[in-house]
Amino acid sequence: MARIKPQTLLLQSKKKKGPTRISVTTIITCNLIVVLILLCLVATYRHWSQRSRNQQEEHDLPNLLDEDPKKIDKFDLPGFAIINTSKGLITVELYKDGSPEIVDKFIDLCQKGHFKGMPFHRVIKHYVIQGGDHQRVGSAEDWTSKGKPGNQFTISPKHEAFMLGTSKTKPDSKGFELFITTAPIPDLNDKLIVFGRVIKGEDVVQEIEEVDTDEHYQPKSPIGIINVTLKREI
Repeated sequence: MARIKPQTLLLQSKKKKGPTRISVTTIITCNLIVVLILLCLVATYRHWSQRSRNQQEEHDLPNLLDEDPKKIDKFDLPGFAIINTSKGLITVELYKDGSPEIVDKFIDLCQKGHFKGMPFHRVIKHYVIQGGDHQRVGSAEDWTSKGKPGNQFTISPKHEAFMLGTSKTKPDSKGFELFITTAPIPDLNDKLIVFGRVIKGEDVVQEIEEVDTDEHYQPKSPIGIINVTLKREI
C-alpha cells in the first residue's frame, strides 16, 4: 500500500476544515426576514404613537356629553340665511343667542321649504317690506302713521334699517311673517320680534322697496322669495 506524503495529508485536512459556502437563496431569505422585522417594528411604533396622540387630544377636548344639549344644538345651528328673491340675493345673519326660539322655527320652516314661492305682499317705502300670508294684512296701515322720518327718537340696534323680524301676533300659528325694515323704525318693538339683520344685499332690499304699489301697499307686479339657503358660515 502506497504511503501518503505528509504534505498531501495537510492539504486534505485544510480542505475538510474550510468554511462551507452559503447559498444565494439563503442570503436573500435572511435579508427578507430582517426587512419584515424592521417593518413590523416601525408599524408598531406608529400605532402606539398615534394612539398616544389620540388619547391626549381626547383628554384636551371638552366632554360634550357633560354639556347642556341645548348649547350643543345652538352651536350646530346655521348662523346665516341666503334669501333668493326675484330681485336678487339677500344674506342675513341670524340672532341665535338673542331670539333662539324664533331662529329655531325659522330654520325648521326653511328646511321644510315653507318660504319657497312666498310673495312680498306689502311694500311700504321707507318703512318695511313684508312677506307671508296675504290674509294677514290688517295691521300695517297703523304702522304707516308712526315712525315717520324727522321724528326725534333714540335708535337701538333693533330699530335700525335692514333688520329681519317676524310678527308677535299669533305666535302659535303655523304661518310665519317675514319683515325687513328699510329705515330706522322705533315703534315696532311691540309688533315685531327681531331675529336677524341683513349683512349683504341691502341694494336688493331697496330695489324691492322701490316697486310700484297700490293704495294698500301691495306690489302691482308679483315679487317674492324663490328659496332660502341656510349656511353655518359666510
